[in-house]
Order: sequence, then C-alpha cells, then structure tokens
Amino acid sequence: MKKAPSKIGVFGLTAATYFAVFGGPFGLEDIVSKAGYAGAILILIITPLLWALPATLMVSELSSAIPEEGGYYTWAKRALGPFWGFQKAWLSLVGSIFDMAIYPTLFVSYLSRFFPNATAGYRGILIGAALVALAALWNMRGAAFIGDSSVSMGLLLLAPFVVLAFVALFHRAPAVHSVPLRDVDFLGGILVAMWNFMGWDNLSTVANDVDRPQRTYPIAMAAAVIAVALSAILPIAAVGATGIDANAWSTGGWADLGKLLLPNAAGAFLAVCITLAGTIAALGTQNALTMTLARLPVVLAEDGFLPAVFTRRLRSGAPWVAIAVCSVVWALGLGLSFVKLVILDVLLTGSSILLEFASLIALRFREPALARPYKIPGGIPATIALTIPPAILLVLTGVRNKVEPVGPINALELGGILVALGVLVYFAQRRFGAAARRVSTTG
Repeated sequence: MKKAPSKIGVFGLTAATYFAVFGGPFGLEDIVSKAGYAGAILILIITPLLWALPATLMVSELSSAIPEEGGYYTWAKRALGPFWGFQKAWLSLVGSIFDMAIYPTLFVSYLSRFFPNATAGYRGILIGAALVALAALWNMRGAAFIGDSSVSMGLLLLAPFVVLAFVALFHRAPAVHSVPLRDVDFLGGILVAMWNFMGWDNLSTVANDVDRPQRTYPIAMAAAVIAVALSAILPIAAVGATGIDANAWSTGGWADLGKLLLPNAAGAFLAVCITLAGTIAALGTQNALTMTLARLPVVLAEDGFLPAVFTRRLRSGAPWVAIAVCSVVWALGLGLSFVKLVILDVLLTGSSILLEFASLIALRFREPALARPYKIPGGIPATIALTIPPAILLVLTGVRNKVEPVGPINALELGGILVALGVLVYFAQRRFGAAARRVSTTG
C-alpha cells in the first residue's frame, strides 16, 4: 500500500509562513535609508496594523472554513465565480515573476559584499538562477520537508540578529541623529514595508498538505505575526540607539553594520554570519514560495485552464511539472533592480489580495451557515471595515508606481497592462480551450 506523504504541523507552517511573508530583516535597510530610524520604526508599527493584521484575520477565517488545495484561488472561485477565481490566480502568478526574483537579487547582493567580482554583471544573474533551481530541487522532497527545514533555517537566520541587537545595546557611535537624510522617500519606505509584510495568504494553497488545517492555520498565523513583528523592529531599534547614520544603510547593508558595531576580527566574523544568514533567508523564502505558488498551476489544470500535465506529482506529493515550469518563468525576472521588483510585486500581488477580501465578504452573505472554526469578530460591518486600510495603501502604491520607470513606460502602466492581459487570457482560454477540448473528445 502506498504511504501517504507527511503533512505540515504547527511549527512547520509557522516557519514556512514566516519565510513566505518576511524571511528575516533583510530588505528593511531601504526603509531606514528612506525614512530614518524613527520613521522606519513608525512604518514598521503602522504598516502591520493596517496591512498585515487584516490579511492574517482574513486568511485565518477562510483557511479554516475552506481548507482546500489552491487556497485563495478556491476561495475566490467559490465566492465570486470562475472569472474572478482565474483573475486571482493570474495576478498571483504574474506578480510572482517579480516577487520570486527579489530573493535571488538579495542573495547576490549579500554575496557581493565579499565577492564583488564573482557576482558582477551576468554572473550575478547566473547565481540567482542557480538559487531558483536549488529551491525547485529542494521542493521535490515534498511540503512536509519544506516545513521542517524552514524551522531549522529560521533559527539559523535569526541567531546573528540576536547577537547584533545585543551588541548594539552596549555600543555608542558619535551622535549623528541630526544628519538629514539625503534621499527622503517616506512613501517608498511604506511600499518596502508592504512588501515585507505581504504574503500571509501564500500557505493557504497547500491546505491538503497541512495536518488538521482548521486548527493549524489560525495558530500558525498568530505565531508568525509575533515572530515577524519582533524580528523587524528590535534590530533596527537597537542599531538606531547607537547613533549610526541612517544614510549609511543600503540594500544588503546589515553585514556592514556588523563591522561597525564590533572591532577587527569580531566585526568581520559577525558580518560573515549575517551574510550567511542572508543566503539562508533567500533560500528559505524561495523554498516556501516555490511550494505555495507551484500549487496554483495544479488547480488551474484541474479546472481546465492549463494542460493536465501540470497535475503530475512525485511520490512525495510534489507537483514536479508545475515546480519546474514556474521556476523557469521566475528566472525571467532576474536583472531588474530591487526597487522595481518590489513596486511591481506590491501592485500586482497586493491588488489580488483585495479579491480575497471580496471573497471573505461575499461568503459572509452567500454562505452564512458555512462552518468557520475561526471567525472574525464583529460581524459583516467589522469584516468590511478590515478591507479599507489595505485598499488605501494600494492607492498609495499606484501613486508611487507612476514615478518609477520600467523601460519606456512606468510601473503603474506596466501593472495595468498585465492586469488587462489576465482578462484577455481568461476569455481566450474559454473560447479556444473549449474548442480544443471538443476536438480532442470527438477525435
């Protein structure tokens, strides 16, 4: 008798959610350089309340009520119909082209601190592609293996930052708080924070691989929120107390801070540890997101939107065709700058999150008797109110995207084109896909 694949428990789901959402403090450097220490801490307190908290409550309710593979795609299809279900999947997959290029970009950024020649030009892109391939191979072991390895990688990732924060408490640099920021971009800092706190819905797509999902999802969401908040705010607050100039922060700059806080060999060793943690963060996040996003082509194939070959799995339960094809597509985003990747990711993936909130509200009206092991308190008015802060932040995203060029157009225009393309693809597939299925049936 064939043994069923192992399932993800509370610790594994919490760790995988942590990586899928945050992946450690890496990437927060740009918030400090854009908004200063006080501004960064303010952003890191307000953004989770307005952006992450509504998402975690929504995911907790829908994951416990409809614990099915495909997660948010299944929610939108059930609540709003197949058109909106497809649009939700489309926005998530297209947004992933930019999102899944961010972590290899950060990976290369950290390696470049020690090996600038080895990561320059096309070599950096090749290293990024190798990370994408490594995550794909890692995922062939199955979802439970990703969950278990996420726990170990999370502990290794956070250890250098515990040391960094502890050292910072006893370090005092010359007071330079009065030095003005050279490139103030508070809105840009908010966008980076939105990216850092985005992705709470990702693990919903692997519900079939989660042990007792109705109980496990709400617990894992709550635990991941605490872990993300602490690991985001505490290191920045500790370094900010030292008086180190906020202008010195840049993408991949945590290792440089390690050298500033400790002298000679000790600082160099801490910098190496932080760099290694950066590589672990990139790999862990790439692993978790590969696991979650590769489930979307599977459910789309089961619904006839993609060829049936995407449903093929290994004995571990891993959908190997979907993982392989997605990884090739994700490699196409390598080469864009970190800021452009983040802005496009927030616009597309963030817009898709609004469809999840719409699904949450629609199901409250359409299926009031649906069993909800976890239910957002306050009834329908409170549920509707939850959608307002994320919607406002997405409007600000659109404003910021208008000034970010991507080739001959700006990021907002590119995002609009990709959104419209999803509508065209849906109706083209409905017409030509149905015709192809009729031909194969009669043939």
